[in-house]
Amino acid sequence: LAATGALAQSKPVDKASQKFISSAIQGDIAEVDFGKLAQEKGQSDAVKQYGAMLVKDHGDHKTKAEQVASELGVTPPTGSGIGAKATYAKLKILSGASFDRSFAKSMVKDHQEDIKEYRQEATKADAAGRLAKETLPILQKHLQEAQARWRRRLRRNSLRVEEGRRINFSRSG
Repeated sequence: LAATGALAQSKPVDKASQKFISSAIQGDIAEVDFGKLAQEKGQSDAVKQYGAMLVKDHGDHKTKAEQVASELGVTPPTGSGIGAKATYAKLKILSGASFDRSFAKSMVKDHQEDIKEYRQEATKADAAGRLAKETLPILQKHLQEAQARWRRRLRRNSLRVEEGRRINFSRSG
């Protein structure tokens, strides 16, 4: 038994899984930051609620991801990635409906990318793969909710355009 344990410990760790878990933690840090920003700057209650969901879900996930990082011999990052920092800076200067629109759009894009990466990692049998598989339903829920908010915004804007056209037509008649 002791020899089996030693063999298990000396098994090489998948470098791609190490990179994935490090990136996942950076993503969690970013999502918590985005969530806090949405609670602070969001105009609609829906955006504020979505932000609260991000803070909770990604905060919980970060704790699990840090445990997996430890198993894989990875020192967890302490900040978000450069791309997330750039998105955060863009969102931070916005307010009101403009913030809500840009936030929803960036959350759709971000969660689509995350799901792609998590699906790929979920095929592995290691700790990172198991975490990715467990996390996919949560990311899909986040994506669906962001898409629903984005669609509602687009519908509302579309209705405004239609109303404007009707007004223009009635004025020209």
